[in-house]
Amino acid sequence: MDLLIFFAFPIATIIFSAILQMIIKKPIAVAAFIFAIFLIVTFAVYDVTFLIATLVYTILALITAIITCILSRNNDNDESMCENISDLLSSNANDNSNCGCGCNRYKRR
Repeated sequence: MDLLIFFAFPIATIIFSAILQMIIKKPIAVAAFIFAIFLIVTFAVYDVTFLIATLVYTILALITAIITCILSRNNDNDESMCENISDLLSSNANDNSNCGCGCNRYKRR
């Protein structure tokens, strides 16, 4: 059990936090998601003493997400995925000639 708490969960937290950071691009949201998962695990599987480990895993997830964010900003010279998605979502809904995805879905006749 100690091997799981001291080695498996921290490694899984680091890997999962880095992947979530690349998808969500918000370190606080990544840490909150990890906290929610481990809080459920705390009361479903373990007892209240595991709550200390949950807080440590949350801090580890936040640090990992921040490091991943810094490293991805240094490696990206293009626009981030979030900016591209926000451009697609903020396109004018009344402009039916182009949906923003490269196709002409709603052509007026």
